[in-house]
Amino acid sequence: MPVPYIRHATLDDEEALGRLDRVTWSTLHSVQPRPQPPYEPFYNDRFGPRDHLVAELDGAVVGYIRLGFPTPLACNSHVRQIQGLVVAEEARGAGVARALLRAVQDEARRQGARRITLRVLGHNTAARKLYESEGFAVEGVLPEEFFLDGEYVDDVCMGRSLR
Repeated sequence: MPVPYIRHATLDDEEALGRLDRVTWSTLHSVQPRPQPPYEPFYNDRFGPRDHLVAELDGAVVGYIRLGFPTPLACNSHVRQIQGLVVAEEARGAGVARALLRAVQDEARRQGARRITLRVLGHNTAARKLYESEGFAVEGVLPEEFFLDGEYVDDVCMGRSLR
C-alpha cells in the first residue's frame, strides 16, 4: 500500500476538502447537523488553508487535519488543538490518520506549542484508540454532553505534551 503524502493545504484544495467533509459526515464524529445544499465554503474567517494539513494517496486528496487554538487567550497560546480529522472511506486502514496526527504534532511544535489537545466523542472507539496509541491521554470527560441519534454521548478531552 502506498505511503500517504502529507502537505499544507492550499486554496485549490477547498472543493476537494469540502466534498470530503460532506461524504464522510457521521454522528460518530460530528455534532453538527448533516450539511445541506447550498453548502457553506470549507474555508471561512476562522479556518483557512494555513490551518490544515492534507493527505494524498496517488495524487488524490484522501484526508485532512485542522489545527487551531483552543481559545483566543494569550495565556493559552502555547497550546494547539486538533479541531477536525477526516479520512476518506476508501483510504481507511492505509495509515492516513496516523500520518496526519504525527505531521500535525510536528507542525504544532514548529509553531512553538508545548501541548496539543483534542475532543473526541465517547462512542468513537476507533479514534480514541488511535489517539491513545499516539500518546494522547484522557484528561477529562463531559458526560452526556451531546444528544446524537437518540442517545446521549460523552465529550472526551484528550491531550499530550509536545516536549
